[in-house]
Amino acid sequence: MPLINKNIFFALCIIALCGCKNTTENNGKKVFTLNFDQSLTTLDPAFARNQPAIWMINQIFNGLVQVDEQLNAVPCIAKSWEVAGDGLNYTFHLRNDVFFHNDPLFKNGKGRKVIAADFVYSFNRLIDPKVASSGGWIFSDKVKDVHNFIAVNDSTFQVRLTKPFPGFLNLLTTQYCSVVPKEIITYYGKDFRSHPIGTGPFKFKYWKEEEILVLLKNENYWEKDGNTRLPYLDAVKASFISDKQSAFMNFIKKDLDFFNSVDGSYRDDILTKSGHMTSKYKGKFQLIKGPYLCTEYLGILVDTTQSIAKNSPLKYKKVRQAINYGIDKAKLIKYLRNSIGVPATSGFVPKGMPGFDSAVVKGYNYDPAKAAALLKSAGFPNGKGMSELTLTTSTTYKDLIEFIQGELTALGIRVKVDVAPSASLRELMSKNEVNFFRGSWIADFPDQENYLSVFYSKNKVPFGPNYTGYFNKEFDRLLESTYFERDLKKRNAIFRQMDNMVIENASIVPILYDQSVVMLQNNISGYPINPLSLMILKRVKKK
Repeated sequence: MPLINKNIFFALCIIALCGCKNTTENNGKKVFTLNFDQSLTTLDPAFARNQPAIWMINQIFNGLVQVDEQLNAVPCIAKSWEVAGDGLNYTFHLRNDVFFHNDPLFKNGKGRKVIAADFVYSFNRLIDPKVASSGGWIFSDKVKDVHNFIAVNDSTFQVRLTKPFPGFLNLLTTQYCSVVPKEIITYYGKDFRSHPIGTGPFKFKYWKEEEILVLLKNENYWEKDGNTRLPYLDAVKASFISDKQSAFMNFIKKDLDFFNSVDGSYRDDILTKSGHMTSKYKGKFQLIKGPYLCTEYLGILVDTTQSIAKNSPLKYKKVRQAINYGIDKAKLIKYLRNSIGVPATSGFVPKGMPGFDSAVVKGYNYDPAKAAALLKSAGFPNGKGMSELTLTTSTTYKDLIEFIQGELTALGIRVKVDVAPSASLRELMSKNEVNFFRGSWIADFPDQENYLSVFYSKNKVPFGPNYTGYFNKEFDRLLESTYFERDLKKRNAIFRQMDNMVIENASIVPILYDQSVVMLQNNISGYPINPLSLMILKRVKKK
């Protein structure tokens, strides 16, 4: 039987098993099964903006560089590189053994070798307004136009920046920067979203939207683990059960190999309040926790040119600092999240980010006495004379915000909770039309700049995500100085100084640094948990 027919037969076998008990007995193949409770919108790297897309695109595609477990940028298709002394010119030397997946559109159906011109095309596509990629921001303020991406020859690729950006290599690890083949996209157009051809450890086989996705092992994958060609798995099968409780029951029945995150509907069933696995499930599956680059926070609009800020007691820094001291974050995490997360008592940059240092960046510990003293100093003893605050949240976080409401009420601060749909809240934030709100910031790439640029004055709405309207000339100067600082230790020291400035101003109230929670069946090994919560399956084994 020809290889392509074997693959089709294998894919059909996996599909047929979709409703059956998970097993490795499928023509002796090892199939890794998981579920998504939200829609997979695309398999095109140019639109890799939500978790299902990022996770699956990471299996199908590669970029110039990739992240290791410490979130360093390490070689991928680029085996080495040089950065010019002025920090503007990056020269990448490509491997000569990386091939696109086989496809009938290639000559003789065989995937051709990746060359520098493929990266020129892929990166130009991100900035092409006709494509309207959600990843256009990657290069928006860093390159002038298409002429900044250069194929010197087939194995040498250059990028010329308009200004230095030392975090550029980390930026290139995002899935947006994956290499794609021009001839395939020219043929399929927008339908490339469901006909992806990449260079990754798994190749696309089948996708019935909202039901099942099947990826098969790329037998010609270039990466090795020692002398063994990766990946170890033969296939990946994803289902799309939107009800988290039902999906969790499938995991318990061993119909799924992997389950991500602990939802409130079954959290107490799995975890004690101290965050340990309950006796009911001890030993039945693996539960792994680790840092996740996500800061949950309350945002406060401090731009007093806006009327809602000008007339609010939140315009006083001492009131904002009192709120920071007045919330028992450890209690919130223990009782509402079963100890998933770490109290955010440092800055906006979360634990797990390279350069994070809680000994240098000092935030707010729970101290109601200090909070009361600050309120009194601000002219509102025990909250007297202070108008009611409206704290806006989305439905998902209502319980957390009601806990915070209770904490502030104990200080004498009256708080009304306003619940809005997530999309509506984001729109209000992006227009500076909400004064006090719940927000979260998830890292796009592992660099502190990704967090602290949120407070850059040039990122004020509607141009960027400075939703609190924070403005400080010295902060802006420091951020701009990091573009020219190549020494990583010195650059991180500047970022810590900036983080302290933001925290002292108290335009935000960091609540917690999130954690990834991954559950795996006991016969799965080699799954790396990382602070980006990025799914990497190429070294996973299934017994």
